[in-house]
Amino acid sequence: MTEQNKAYKEFILSRKHHAFRTDAMPDKSLFTTGKYHVRMKNRLRALLDMQTPVFIPGEMFVPTRTTTADPDILTENDPEIKAPPKQHERGWLSNICPSYSNVIEKGLFDIISTIRHSAQEAVDPEKKEYAATLIETAEAIIAFADRYKKAALEAGEKSIYKSLDAVAYGARSFREALQAFRILHFCLWLEGDYHVTVGRFDQYMYPYYKRDIEKGVLTRDKALEMLENLFITFNKDSDLYIGVQQGDNGQSMMLGGTDIAGNDEYNELSELCLQASLNVQMIDPKINLRVNKNTPIERLIFASHLTATGMGFPQYSNDDVVIPGLEALGYDKYDAVNYTVAACWEFIIPGCGMEIPNVGWLSFPDCVNTVIRRDLDRCEDFASFLICVDNEINDRCKAYPDKYSGLFCRPAPLMSILMDDCIYSLSDVTNGAKYNNFGIHGVGVATAADSIAAVEALVFNGFLTPKELIDALDKDFEGYEALRNKILNTLPHMGNNDDRADCFGIMLLDSFARALAPLKNDRGGRFRAGTGTALFYAAGRETGATADGRRKDDYLPANFTPSLNVRLNGPLSVIASFTKPDLTKTINGGPLTLELASSSVRDEEGIVKTAYLVKKFIDLGGHQIQLNVVSREKLMDAQKNPEKYKNLVVRVWGWSGYFTELDKIYQDQILARTEHTV
Repeated sequence: MTEQNKAYKEFILSRKHHAFRTDAMPDKSLFTTGKYHVRMKNRLRALLDMQTPVFIPGEMFVPTRTTTADPDILTENDPEIKAPPKQHERGWLSNICPSYSNVIEKGLFDIISTIRHSAQEAVDPEKKEYAATLIETAEAIIAFADRYKKAALEAGEKSIYKSLDAVAYGARSFREALQAFRILHFCLWLEGDYHVTVGRFDQYMYPYYKRDIEKGVLTRDKALEMLENLFITFNKDSDLYIGVQQGDNGQSMMLGGTDIAGNDEYNELSELCLQASLNVQMIDPKINLRVNKNTPIERLIFASHLTATGMGFPQYSNDDVVIPGLEALGYDKYDAVNYTVAACWEFIIPGCGMEIPNVGWLSFPDCVNTVIRRDLDRCEDFASFLICVDNEINDRCKAYPDKYSGLFCRPAPLMSILMDDCIYSLSDVTNGAKYNNFGIHGVGVATAADSIAAVEALVFNGFLTPKELIDALDKDFEGYEALRNKILNTLPHMGNNDDRADCFGIMLLDSFARALAPLKNDRGGRFRAGTGTALFYAAGRETGATADGRRKDDYLPANFTPSLNVRLNGPLSVIASFTKPDLTKTINGGPLTLELASSSVRDEEGIVKTAYLVKKFIDLGGHQIQLNVVSREKLMDAQKNPEKYKNLVVRVWGWSGYFTELDKIYQDQILARTEHTV
């Protein structure tokens, strides 16, 4: 990095910019009466008006948030407070990807003209009223950019001053495009939207980069410097938008991929983004890389240098599996090839998806435990037991349409401006878009598969009675230590390329996908099966002990991974096991997560081996993989001496965070994961 960027990074890491913040609250009377979309527009405008223009030394892209207030538009007099509706998470829009390119290219004045034309064509007075909300939202952002522009001129920040017109009139250069993106992304967060993803950044930014390079007004080195500066900016205000933990903020960036004809869209800007992330080494943006069986190994080696830093990215998504899987769910080919990821890994479509990809979860271990306790002693044979498991999964899935109907979400006028159709339909994106599917996480598939394998080996081969197995589970294996040792060390486990266990993983995922396939939500969307866990792996303690030898207080595995207490044969065996299912059926997403010992990637040979490990996963038909480079000794020392490891980054589930800032429950689960060598 340049000295300027190094100084800027240190300024942000040391949190000196927090000195500019105030906890002042805007006048709530401005946005707590009237229709909700009007309130949201007024709330955003009030918060924008409160921002004080700040220019941090070395910073190329503004703004900086100077308020910490996060007021609601609802009051105790609103029916949603008196009789709280069902809502997802916080009840604000989250986990969708806007289409930045249209506004960056045309500017907000052009968007306003389009909205006015749509309003003239509209007959419905409510649509005309909503058009006014969209226009006033756009005007508030233009006014905000103009205020920063004036302040930049007064502060002598000429480069920033020149780039700020892009918000209103459209970007004419790479720098202007980056500045326009920064303001739009900032304002989306300020609107109250959270887990706002970045999307296919290298695709919508590449025309500006290419044009400037061809004109000779931009060099590769200067572009890299700009990207590094922008990437540092991602980390500036993210602590004000935390999810479960700091770092869980959804700033996921997708690079590469194929077009509708199957052509490779990885470009020079894609590589520069990887390099910028490698140079900056901060937790945002989270880098995702689209790959396929034809991806050059040199690209995977280059990306593996980023893996070796221990940042937990890039996360890889396999076009060969994801695109057909999305098409099978009803996505148009054009949209399927344009996929990106939500905050963690869930596959979503920029600009036309109003989906909730993490609406709920299904615990496979709990399904199996329920069947063991309720049905095992009545099952005449093992086939009957498997049918009971399938029925339990099916019954639980049938409840989802009612369970997740009528979800309330606050409107999002600015996000609507950045979606493909809302400025024409004059309908808020929260009312629905082209795709309105819900995603269900499938949690603990390996634990459940291993438990089924244990039931077959122990009960149906006469080693245990159903009553004895249930007693062992009730007692958390106290007094059954020999049994637990037998289960852990002699029975088959998913992750060791053993068909005796892997076949049950396949069965569980197929059952899950089959149960969800006919279901529709109240928005007309489908329910998508996935292999991720989000934070739900920590809920394993609610399940009790499981037949695979797991004790009641042990965690479930995070994402699509082997159980934590299994002795594994190595990463290739894990990959072989976890690519046996047809993963096009569980395409909500959820990566195979492998923990690599830091010693295995210390040199170029280890990095090359890591790249070939990723390639093996792709070639075998895996859908997603993420690699976490860890040192158990370092993590344990960081728990004891957090002041020594303030910048230690780890992959948590679908996001990376600073280890010492995580709650102990998440630190302990990371410590419990297996370290592989390559």
